[in-house]
Amino acid sequence: MILVLEHLAVVLGVFLVALSMILALQARRSPQSAAAWILFIIALPYVAVPLFLLLGFRKERRGKTPLRMSADAPASADPGDPAGMATLFHRLGAAPAQSGNRLDLHATPEAARVALETLVGNASARIDALLYIVADDDSGRRFVEHLTERARAGVKVRLGVDRLGSLCRPRAALHRLVEAGGEVRLLLPILQLRKAGNLNLRNHRKLVIADGTSVWAGGRNVGDDYLASPPGRWTDLSFTLTGPAVLAYAEVFASDWHVAGGQAVPLPAPCALAGASRVQLVPAGPDEAHDVLHDGLVAAIQRADRRVWLATPYFVPTEPLALALATAARAGRDVRLCLPDKSNQPTADLARGAYLREAAAAGVRIQRYLPGMMHAKAGLIDGYGWVGSANFDVRSMLLNFETALMIYDAETVAALEGWFLGLAPDCAEGLRPATRSRRLVEGIFRLGAPIL
Repeated sequence: MILVLEHLAVVLGVFLVALSMILALQARRSPQSAAAWILFIIALPYVAVPLFLLLGFRKERRGKTPLRMSADAPASADPGDPAGMATLFHRLGAAPAQSGNRLDLHATPEAARVALETLVGNASARIDALLYIVADDDSGRRFVEHLTERARAGVKVRLGVDRLGSLCRPRAALHRLVEAGGEVRLLLPILQLRKAGNLNLRNHRKLVIADGTSVWAGGRNVGDDYLASPPGRWTDLSFTLTGPAVLAYAEVFASDWHVAGGQAVPLPAPCALAGASRVQLVPAGPDEAHDVLHDGLVAAIQRADRRVWLATPYFVPTEPLALALATAARAGRDVRLCLPDKSNQPTADLARGAYLREAAAAGVRIQRYLPGMMHAKAGLIDGYGWVGSANFDVRSMLLNFETALMIYDAETVAALEGWFLGLAPDCAEGLRPATRSRRLVEGIFRLGAPIL
């Protein structure tokens, strides 16, 4: 009997190894990623096979509410898009660009906190929120308590938080929100064996919509680091958007909420014109057929005539993005990369090292933010830019659920340029010298990047 069981175990092991290798080859991934997984499976099958079945899938099949705006509008030439980027993103699957919006950037924690409190306090009918982190600290609890007050006042409150990102969440405050009539959903189970791969797919979006007319969004989560840190210690960027483009955010929320087990959310009516800003929401995630944000940014960098300025806390780019940046720099474009001198993720700092040295060798200007953490996710390419939740790394571009708001009007782009220039006095140019052992460790961590 023991021999039979041992034989069955060997057969099962061989089957799982073969299945994992076949899936690694068939999945839509880079050759480097497929090769890394196959070598890992061959070298350490008892470790690699379970990890692959949990982490190795980056596209998820799930029912979702289609983004109606991107489906209904024709992807024709846009007279307000001389660079052709809005049309390109729309053809890749994003919503069309829309004019008539008001966009206000929040460069400081205080500005972001006041804007969030004002938006929630002014809501009269509904508040729909998706957040990666709602921290169990003063800011997180105060936010949930504010939602609870609005729920008691008759406002329909729906709050979705990522189960892993908000593992340390204000549970008591959330319980009171539910008792007051609010709805709370935990997004994406940490372990869900019926759908392999969900452990590696996180909802990294950050958006709070009030009455379908205004949205607070960008790179900030809800917690003391993002909303109450001393000046300079934690730098981030968020915004409030009011106007017709908010409907695209409402569609993203409705899709994620429906999949999380909530009832279908009625979409708000398109709201009135509110300003002169022209913007375009670009959602990204494993439920999308294509990598809209990633592919669009690769094309945008390749088309750049003058500049490519990036701000990101973590820099582990895909090979196409790394090549596009290096090529732009070698072609004489003004390519700048602003990131923290030391981030809050030491492993990410080790993984970025080899990529940064290659970028610097190609002529990319590396700007290291010295006072503290630089958590913003933003960019400028020629005369347009973006702000959102997506880092410039493999995880945000190919794995997580993200949003990025493309900005096309000159006034808001100028404000974003001013924000970039305001970081420069607190930055050091170039990279720190690295020992041979440091470079070796960085190279090892780089080998692991494709496995993501």
